[in-house]
Amino acid sequence: MATAIVGVIVLVALYFAFKGVIKHWRGESSCCGGGAITPPPKKELKGTIVDTKIVDIEDMTCGNCKIRVEQALDSIDGAAAEVNLHRNHAVVKMTREVSDDEIRQALAGSGYTITGIHTK
Repeated sequence: MATAIVGVIVLVALYFAFKGVIKHWRGESSCCGGGAITPPPKKELKGTIVDTKIVDIEDMTCGNCKIRVEQALDSIDGAAAEVNLHRNHAVVKMTREVSDDEIRQALAGSGYTITGIHTK
């Protein structure tokens, strides 16, 4: 009897896991927002790069997450970002001094979590 109960629990868990994977592949999960985002042109900075910061970010899972984070960080005046999903970080190049608070504010409410900011 215990084996049957454990078997049912495992089957239910597998059902929900598989359902989530299918939604993600279709672009219907919460991180993807229901469809592909067309990547905007890369932001080009005018002027001399005065600083580069590495921003460690959690909760990015796909290309759409990458684009959203880059757009949010690119909204900072004098900053341009390049996200690396495999390393869970963004490299932010700056033509002016940008505070850590400005970086945190750019991603506030986005659903992504900054776990650290350090100078390259």
